[in-house]
Amino acid sequence: MSYPTLTQRFLDAVDHKPTPRAQMHQEGGRWMETSSAEMLRRVAGLARALAELGVKPGDHAGLFAPNRPEWHVADLAIMGLGAADVPVYFNESHERLCYIVNHSEVRVVFVAGAEQARKLLECRAQLPRVEQIIVAGAPADLRGEFLRYETLVASAGEKEITEYRRRTAAVSPGDIATLIYTSGTTGEPKGVMLSHANISSNDIDSSSDFRFLPGDAGLSFLPLSHIYERMIDYSYIFHGVPVAYVPRPEDLRQALLEVRPTLIAAVPRAFEKIHEGIVARGQQLTGWRRAMFDWAMRVAQEAGPWRAYGRPAALSVKLQWALANAIAFPKIRRALGGRLRSCSQGGGPLRAELIEFFTTVGVPIYQGYGLTETSPVVSTNRREKNKVGTVGKPIRNVQVRIAADGEILVKGPCVMQGYFKNEVATRAAFSEDGWLHTGDIGHLDADGYLTITDRKKDLIKTAAGKFVAPQPIENRLKTSPLISNACVVGDRRKFVVALIVPNFAAVEQRLRAAGIEPPARDALAEHPRVRALLAGEVERLTAHLAQFERVKCFALLDHDFSFDGGQLTYTMKLKRHSIEERYEDTIERLYQQAEADHAAETVRSGE
Repeated sequence: MSYPTLTQRFLDAVDHKPTPRAQMHQEGGRWMETSSAEMLRRVAGLARALAELGVKPGDHAGLFAPNRPEWHVADLAIMGLGAADVPVYFNESHERLCYIVNHSEVRVVFVAGAEQARKLLECRAQLPRVEQIIVAGAPADLRGEFLRYETLVASAGEKEITEYRRRTAAVSPGDIATLIYTSGTTGEPKGVMLSHANISSNDIDSSSDFRFLPGDAGLSFLPLSHIYERMIDYSYIFHGVPVAYVPRPEDLRQALLEVRPTLIAAVPRAFEKIHEGIVARGQQLTGWRRAMFDWAMRVAQEAGPWRAYGRPAALSVKLQWALANAIAFPKIRRALGGRLRSCSQGGGPLRAELIEFFTTVGVPIYQGYGLTETSPVVSTNRREKNKVGTVGKPIRNVQVRIAADGEILVKGPCVMQGYFKNEVATRAAFSEDGWLHTGDIGHLDADGYLTITDRKKDLIKTAAGKFVAPQPIENRLKTSPLISNACVVGDRRKFVVALIVPNFAAVEQRLRAAGIEPPARDALAEHPRVRALLAGEVERLTAHLAQFERVKCFALLDHDFSFDGGQLTYTMKLKRHSIEERYEDTIERLYQQAEADHAAETVRSGE
């Protein structure tokens, strides 16, 4: 099957699905709108400027910006010249920024945002290949040599648009559109080469039976440097759906209320945070409002199996759900904007309990699976074909098979062209008969739905030779209202232990209910009552596990894992190697204490 280029699809959308609200961004507290025609004018103007700077087919141009309209303007301008862009995460470290720009042989870098512009210019001397820097929204005090984006696109008109159309027509679907450097849970990042056809096919095949509706609006808040949000946003743009940009993920809650989107894409941690916020706000209520909230949450839990899986439910449960859906659940929906009709979820497994909750309160989540190397979607659930607990069926034209060791293998038009300047890694990524090794462990059920168990390299092998999948244990721990995050470790050890991040607000509330004034958060993790509370939760939630899977001891951390701290990837997955390095002393103390406790117990038993 032949697929069009991304730039041709953009032009088709402008010509056949024009909209006055193609892009939305916040400025001075107001949401500003840009029409599709104006977006094309800016794309064409920037493409002309890049061509005059010497960017030509086959070249690479850097793209360093948070989610904002200029991101897609630069992206489409670069690709329209037959060049490939190299997106860099907007909050990337100096070291990795320099590595990516230098390794990818970037000649021109487009940057937007004051913080990003300063960071790039600070390391300018370490980027010898870079010839020009273009800055959008440059602050008045910015120092260094750069070109202003606003000046470059100011005079663009029909002549530039005609030239852009002509250049775009010469771009081939097989041309490389982008190099995306994987965040990587271990080792140096690798530059994934994706062609226009790779990404275009993924959008077309994954949305083949999805119906976009008049009045739809999408929210863009996951990093556009990652292929997941990028492909989702292409789908919005190509179907004439307005895209509202949220530069900072922490502004998500307010953006949901102001934009009131119908469509979003998110990763598990985002939904976990939303749920934590709902629970925290509910627990702050008093009197009859608190009683109403507690009742609604019980109804959501009891109705979950019926609403999420279609299992039989008692008439009383159905009646209570109908009542809650009329008087309580609308408040939860309004807190998320009130119009969400489809939430795509990827980047890792979301706990079934959360999918059940959101489904029951009327916020449908459709879980999918993919990776950068597959542009990214491999499989997804859909409204008519949704099996909670799975990541859906493989999308059209994509094949999935399970290797003898449980690894998921993939074939299809969305599979990458390879890793840039890394033939060894490219060869290792494919089987002899051309299937991509995903590195994930999973299985297909009798109906063809895919379930992910864990990352192959994340499996823990204990000293006794037992294999432990950490993600299901971590997800189980995070079902506790007192636990915000968790990381299970124990490779080549006698047993597994856990690093646990408390849900500080919930823990503080629990202490106050017991008449105890909570200490400062940096001391909260060491409070004996807190440790006792969390110990009870760990015991309760892991009691059903096999002996070798049970968490023998744990440490409480006084802050969550973060990308800035080097413990999370762009999509908020745990970087286990980095976490184990960062908390090496803490982990070692856990094992020493466990050994001492075991020895003491042995002595007591002998007595």
